[in-house]
Amino acid sequence: MNANRVAIVSEGRSYSYAELDAASRRVAGALLSGRDDLGQARVAFLVRPGFEYVAVQRGIWRAGGVAVPLAASHPPPELAYVVRDAGAAVVAGEPATVSTLEPIAKAAGASFATTDRLLSHAAEPSLPHLGATRPAMIIYTSGTTARPKGVVTTHANIGAQIAALVEAWEWSPADRLLLALPLHHVHGIINGLGSALAVTATCEMLSSFDAAVVWNRFASGEVTVFTAVPTMYRRLISAWEAASAAEQQVWSEGARGLRLMMSGSAALPVQTLERWRDITGHTLLERYGMTEIGMALSNPLRGERRPGTVGMPLPGVEVRLVDESGVPVAPGGTGEVEVRGPGVFLEYWQRPDETRSAFRDGWFRTGDMAVVEHGSYRLLGRTAVDIIKTGGFKVSALEIEEVLREHPAIAECAVIGIADQEWGERVATALELASGETLSLDALQEWAKARLAPYKVPRALVTVNALPRNAMGKVVKPEVAALFRE
Repeated sequence: MNANRVAIVSEGRSYSYAELDAASRRVAGALLSGRDDLGQARVAFLVRPGFEYVAVQRGIWRAGGVAVPLAASHPPPELAYVVRDAGAAVVAGEPATVSTLEPIAKAAGASFATTDRLLSHAAEPSLPHLGATRPAMIIYTSGTTARPKGVVTTHANIGAQIAALVEAWEWSPADRLLLALPLHHVHGIINGLGSALAVTATCEMLSSFDAAVVWNRFASGEVTVFTAVPTMYRRLISAWEAASAAEQQVWSEGARGLRLMMSGSAALPVQTLERWRDITGHTLLERYGMTEIGMALSNPLRGERRPGTVGMPLPGVEVRLVDESGVPVAPGGTGEVEVRGPGVFLEYWQRPDETRSAFRDGWFRTGDMAVVEHGSYRLLGRTAVDIIKTGGFKVSALEIEEVLREHPAIAECAVIGIADQEWGERVATALELASGETLSLDALQEWAKARLAPYKVPRALVTVNALPRNAMGKVVKPEVAALFRE
């Protein structure tokens, strides 16, 4: 490897692979503090996308720790939940996060360190040997349970996930990725950052998404790869349509120069795909994956990409469709997607029962229904109605309901996802109010922002005298959805 190659570009500065190596050694030295090995201690960290994020992530690994990325958009209660549940020994964050993170760390019995202190430590010359089967990362994702679960992946899992993408998408050292995704889930961490660095390509990191900035980076002619969620593409389209004719021409010509543009984390509306193709000449490459498995399916780099489909299994990944009994369905039949391969996660953190129930005969049960049409998988939706896909995130309706029930004006509630062109789905809630109470959507949103991540805050509200229930007293969610259609 050429240590002088540019690894990271952030905040207007370029950093070489040698600088990244040295910075990660300093972080490792600070975390080890004279010890030989962190011994898989969990280190939760909240750092904006950029060079410091990568140095901290790699420093945790090089010290023998397990990286637990925190979401910058999450309010303190959600950050505290992850720190507690992971049993973090250390919480790290930028100096600007001290007032938020230090009390959380103290309450959880963890030590707290700022990134400037970690990065100013003496580099550690002797680092532990990391076995491939050691846990490397815990990413928290909302499933069908009421609270997020920690998905544990090993160094071998991560290596297999990245290797499949490098082969399928032909990553090379000549690539320059423009990364505008948050870095607390697989899309940004594995598909973007991890893949680029694995082949010594350059990763240009934006601290936040800005449509005009992204378009101007396309226009520079320097970017070769871009990956985003459908919501970002909708915003890029809106910015292009609002621009002058001269800007539109420059932006479109720049975008045509990229070799690969991908979309994922939520279903890409065909209308968005077609409009993007009109503007840039690119048919977005859709793929399918989950926190638990990395990516499993992908449309081809070379060859036809069918709108509304997510392609075929990636190298080294086995995928099958099964009926409710776990029996593979006949060709052309609809079934649940099950996945097997070296990229599949190790376990749900401290949830052995849920880990066992997530597998069937060695296959991971995704909970997604699909059918194979014309040689490509087409997703049909979740087997569980309580999973909402909004803006690239999967969230639990049950978790949101538990929080909303804490509002003094709410007697009972039901949360669902309703179709939305920009977000995929919007979080919506039907409420039974306490006697004599009133509650507007604006007031509910203001209250919820302090307790829920932004993408979990309801975007639509109806009030009812009584929620629709079946004979057993269970809320009938399809009938709740009908309230919003009315």
